[in-house]
Order: sequence, then C-alpha cells, then structure tokens
Amino acid sequence: MNQLIDKPLSINDITTMKRKGEKISCLTAYDASFAAVIDKVGIDILLVGDSLGMVVQGYGTTIPVTIEQMVYHTQCVSRVRKRAYIIADMPFMTYSNLDDAARNAAQLLQAGGAHMVKLEGARVDCVRFLVEQGIPVCGHLGLLPQSIHQLGAYSVQGKEPEAAQKLRDDAQKLQELGAGMLVLECVPAALAKQISAELTIPVIGIGAGIGCDGQVLVLYDMLNIGVNKRPRFSKNFMTGFKCVEEAITAYHLAVKSAEFPGLEHSF
Repeated sequence: MNQLIDKPLSINDITTMKRKGEKISCLTAYDASFAAVIDKVGIDILLVGDSLGMVVQGYGTTIPVTIEQMVYHTQCVSRVRKRAYIIADMPFMTYSNLDDAARNAAQLLQAGGAHMVKLEGARVDCVRFLVEQGIPVCGHLGLLPQSIHQLGAYSVQGKEPEAAQKLRDDAQKLQELGAGMLVLECVPAALAKQISAELTIPVIGIGAGIGCDGQVLVLYDMLNIGVNKRPRFSKNFMTGFKCVEEAITAYHLAVKSAEFPGLEHSF
C-alpha cells in the first residue's frame, strides 16, 4: 500500500512515483459512492472520464457527453476525495478553439474540483494555451474515442513504423508544451514502453502493456458490470472477491506489483 494514504496527492507526488519507479494506479470514477471506495483503497488517480457516456448513460460512444455533465460528475467525485489526484476529461468539441478550451477547462477546475484536465490528440496550440493560463493538462494519444467516426473502429494504433514514430514525436511535443501527464490507449506494448522511457512526465497506459508508468481501467469494466463487452485489455477483478472494495484493492495491488496488465491484456 502507498504510505501517502493520508496526504492529498499533487502532480509532484505522481511525478515522483515515476522517478522512483513506483507504478501509478488509476481508475475512472463518476459518482461519490464509487469514488469514496476507490479513494479509500489508495488508488492514486481518479479519472472522471467521458467514458461515462457509454458505461453510465448507455450511449454507443463518448461523443454525446457535454461539459455540463462532466462538471456535474467531477463535482460528485471531488466532494468525497481525500487523497487521490483528480483528472477530468474535456468532452467532444469543448476544445475546438482556444477560448472554448480555456472556458471549459476552467469550469472543470473551478466548479468541478478537478486538478487537471485531459484532452485527446496532439492539440499543440490548445495544450500550449491552457498551460500558459496555469491549467494542468494531461495528453491522450493512441486510440482516441472522440474520433471514433473518423477511425471507424476501436483498434490498436501505432502498429506501423510511421505511425509509431508519429506517436513518439507527438508525445515529446506534448511534454515540451508543458503537459504534466500522458495517457496512451491501445498501442503496442513495446512502443508504449519506449515512449514511457523517453518522457520525464508520467505515462498512464490502458491497453498499452506493462511498460507504462501506471495503469488505468474503466471502473465498470474491471468490475464486469458494463453494458458493453469488456475490452481485451481489461480484466474482471471481481472474480474471487465478495465485494467491490476487495476487487478494487486487488486491482491496486496488481498494478503496484506490476502483475497487471499481463501479456493477455496487451497488444
């Protein structure tokens, strides 16, 4: 278990974990009850993901989620948080220009209580501008769920050499612009390990292998209660346990000990 259990975590603490080689645990959270349990267990990061559109609201994609809904769910989580660092997703089309990006990110921090906002893609101008305003930013590369209608399917990204190099370049650029963290989704494990080693900021993987600095899963997937099919890179942590808290604890310990993800959860 992490010894900082009574101390609210900051981005400096998360970055120190990377520097010391301690794996970082992260789970999505959308409401007060689940967030309180996740926080109590000692999970390092609570991600209020726009994945709520799929697992809470029942949509087929994350695209219908609005900024008002993200602020509401972030408030629910932040009210009960005692230790974990909170990241909130900026939903589809809420950062299409700099003014909208700043206004919507400010809502997530001021009204929602988030500590950092996450946006998808190598949005160079947007990331630079938000960082200049003092807004902590987490990048997100690889599979971009908000671009599903362009991608056509939820598939592994960066398999070809040119695509892999672009991911490496984009990751470096996001770090140079001041992003404080990066999420890599559905990329080959070897590539994710390489990017994690090349960056000084923490890299959190989801379907990106064991070589990342930390791991995140959608809460409903790892509890096997989602309305959609559980992704290959996830795992049913409820197996063998009688309650949610035990399952989340098992996930936390599996991440910290580098037992999860295994090869069967990687690409």
